Amino acid sequence: MKDSAPGQLVISRATLDDWRVVTGWAADEGWNPGLADAPSFHAQDPDGFFLGRLDGEPASAISVVNYGDDYAFLGHYLVRPDLRGRGLGLATWQAGLAHAGSRVVGLDGVPAQQDNYRRSGFEWRHGTLRYIGPLPAVDVPDRYVRPVEAAGLRALMAYDSACLPADRPRFLESWLAGPGHRALARIVDGRLTGYGVIRRGRDALRVGPLFADTRADAEALLDALAAEAEGAPVAMDVPESNPEAVALAEARGMKPTFDTARMYTGPIRDFAAERVFGTTSLELG
Repeated sequence: MKDSAPGQLVISRATLDDWRVVTGWAADEGWNPGLADAPSFHAQDPDGFFLGRLDGEPASAISVVNYGDDYAFLGHYLVRPDLRGRGLGLATWQAGLAHAGSRVVGLDGVPAQQDNYRRSGFEWRHGTLRYIGPLPAVDVPDRYVRPVEAAGLRALMAYDSACLPADRPRFLESWLAGPGHRALARIVDGRLTGYGVIRRGRDALRVGPLFADTRADAEALLDALAAEAEGAPVAMDVPESNPEAVALAEARGMKPTFDTARMYTGPIRDFAAERVFGTTSLELG
């Protein structure tokens, strides 16, 4: 890191060790980050994480993860609470977006920031609701739900890509095998009809993604993942653009706690939005 004058913000790429402090900030904001999220985030684009330091101390952060040549996703946009209002966020924002280059950028924005994002060229696409609640136990497990290894990594990657604006093979391989992550697939007559992952978070377990062909497929996966929770609260970020996903969360007794908006700076490739019952992460898309 270059020497800097006192009071000057210095922004540099963040390592996994650096990112621990950012995860703590996210937890303080009530984002409930997963306990082992960071390595998978870094696996997709290790150069996409930035930390601002003021007089050598962490002060701000942002991630802009590039997926191929056309798409990037922005998250972890944070300034330490005692340093807000000093322009540190804007400088950090600009450094992160520069990493995306000419790519279309997506983000999930909280209501208080959405007007600022619009002024930066982001357009609203749909709302997302975070649902939380203990999920009821199911007496008879669905016989079509199996560990993801039964589906094969290639099939899972193809299915995942069909549910997103971009491919993310490096992320997915890490995410499926992450410590404390439990990943399940639904396979009917030899065909993959959905998959889901549950992981430990700071305040509740997190389901994400939950991708499925139909509500019945999503129900079977969610019920099987709920068995891993053993009655503990479970959180899932549900796109309002999929009414079947909202209906499923509410049918399982989950309650909405806060909302965000998915926003993009330009057109994205078509994907099967009707299969998205739970997004992977508000920080990564």
